[in-house]
Amino acid sequence: MLEVIFWYGMLIFAGFFGGVVNTLAGGGSMLTLPALMLLGMPADIANGTNRVGIFLQSAAAVKGFDSAKKLDRTAVLPILLPTLVGALLGAILASVLPNVYLKPMLLGVMVLMALLMVLKPEVIAEENVLPRGLKDTPSAWLGLFFTGLYGGFAQAGVGFLLIAALAGMLRYDLVHTNALKLVCTGALSLVALVIFALSDQVLWIPGLVLAVGTVAGAVVSVRFAISVSQATLKWFLFIMVTLSCAAAAVF
Repeated sequence: MLEVIFWYGMLIFAGFFGGVVNTLAGGGSMLTLPALMLLGMPADIANGTNRVGIFLQSAAAVKGFDSAKKLDRTAVLPILLPTLVGALLGAILASVLPNVYLKPMLLGVMVLMALLMVLKPEVIAEENVLPRGLKDTPSAWLGLFFTGLYGGFAQAGVGFLLIAALAGMLRYDLVHTNALKLVCTGALSLVALVIFALSDQVLWIPGLVLAVGTVAGAVVSVRFAISVSQATLKWFLFIMVTLSCAAAAVF
């Protein structure tokens, strides 16, 4: 009994910090997936079970951002459309193609993002900058489509790609970017969760225990995001991008 309490406590702990990282930046699955696999889950079961926490964390964070008037509701459907179309195609391709090229692609995007944040910090819009419309920014439509394509193939790091499209191309500040990013990750996670569940690759009790932590992390992170400066959020994002680059390069 004590062993079960210990492992579930570890899941909640990992989930909390994973929820913080996913809400404010991306890459939280680098904390939660190993925690699930330490319980003895095979990689595919851990991947499916992890989506429970990601989906519920995304839902909690979106609700928090929306309550604080930081979610651009008018942009939700236009942004979801190319993302989900790409995700559907990505899921189909994942069944027939190897994912050997995904890691270099993600690493390249993260390195570029880190360099731009240092050399050209204005690439991420400041607060009160009017964002661009998706219909007037074809590059953003393509960016969201290819992000969805990647997300349909693999979950890890998709938040960084969404930030690149939403902040870099559509010029949302980081608070509004994170709100819309979590709408997309929530939708992607729900689709993936249904597929994994139908394939009997989800362990619901560990997944819900993990979600206790991820939801708590998301709630705390939303409060933090709406109370600190844009500069603080940029530094947090830069640190997480750098750490994720190092982890991706090593593993």
